[in-house]
Amino acid sequence: MTELAVRRLLIDLETPFPARWNGGDAFRSALFNALSMSFPAGEQFFIDSLRAGLQRLPEPQREHLAREVQGFIGQEATHRRIHTLFNENLTRLGYDNEIERRGLARREAHKDNDLRNQVAATAATEHFTAIFSDWLLRHPEVLEGAEPRLRLLWQWHCAEESEHRSTAFDMYHALGGKHVWRIRVFKYITWTFLGDVARQTVRNLHHDGSLWRWSTWRSAAKTLFARDGMIRGNYALWRAYFSPDFHPSHQDASHSQDWLQAHTADYRIVGQAAQ
Repeated sequence: MTELAVRRLLIDLETPFPARWNGGDAFRSALFNALSMSFPAGEQFFIDSLRAGLQRLPEPQREHLAREVQGFIGQEATHRRIHTLFNENLTRLGYDNEIERRGLARREAHKDNDLRNQVAATAATEHFTAIFSDWLLRHPEVLEGAEPRLRLLWQWHCAEESEHRSTAFDMYHALGGKHVWRIRVFKYITWTFLGDVARQTVRNLHHDGSLWRWSTWRSAAKTLFARDGMIRGNYALWRAYFSPDFHPSHQDASHSQDWLQAHTADYRIVGQAAQ
C-alpha cells in the first residue's frame, strides 16, 4: 500500500531572503534558485497530466489509483504554492524567470500530443527529481550555511518527491504506455530539463555578478562533478531508467522516510491518501 500524506510546511516565506541564501555560495544558490523557478509551472503540468490520465482509465484501474493520485496532486499543489512564494522573493530581487516561459511555451507546443506522452514526461521528470532528492538528503552539506527555514523547505520538498516517485510511472503503464516511448520521452526530458536548468543557472549568476568568478566554478565542479556529486554521483540511478524491468520503487527511499519521521514538528498533515 502506498500512502501519500498532504503536509503543510510550517515556515515563513513572507520574510525576504538574500539571493545567496545558500551559505553565501553563489553557484549553489543560483542552481537551487533555477530549480525553484521551474517548479510551479512544472508541478501544474504534472497535476494536469495525472488528473487527465486518471479520467482516461477504465474501472477498476481508476479506483485502484484514484486515492494515490489524489495524494500526489495534493503534495504537488503544496509544492507549487511554496515555490511560488520563494520565486516571488527572487522576482523582487530582479531575477528573470526565463525557465518558466520556456517550459510553458514547450508545453503549449505539445499540448495536443498523446496523453500517454504527457504522462511519460511527468514520470521522466519525477525520476530526475527523485534521484536528485535522495542525493540532497544524503548530502546535507550542500545546504551548509543556508537559512534554516530554506534548508527545511528544500529537504521537505525532497522527502515528498522521493515519497511519490512511483505515481506517474504507474499511471503511464496503466494507460498502456510502451517501454520504447517511455525511453524516447526520457531522453527528450533529459536534454530539455538539464539544458533549461543550466541556462537559468547561468542567467542567475550573470544577474548576481558572479558568473566569471573562479570561486563560482570551483563550487560548480564540486557540487556537480565530485565523485558523489549531483551529476557524477547519480549517473547509475539515471541510467537505471532505461531497463525494461525498471520501477521507481526499486530505488532506495529510506532517507525520505527517515527525514519525515524526524521532522514531524515542522509540518502539519492536512490530508491522507492511500492506495
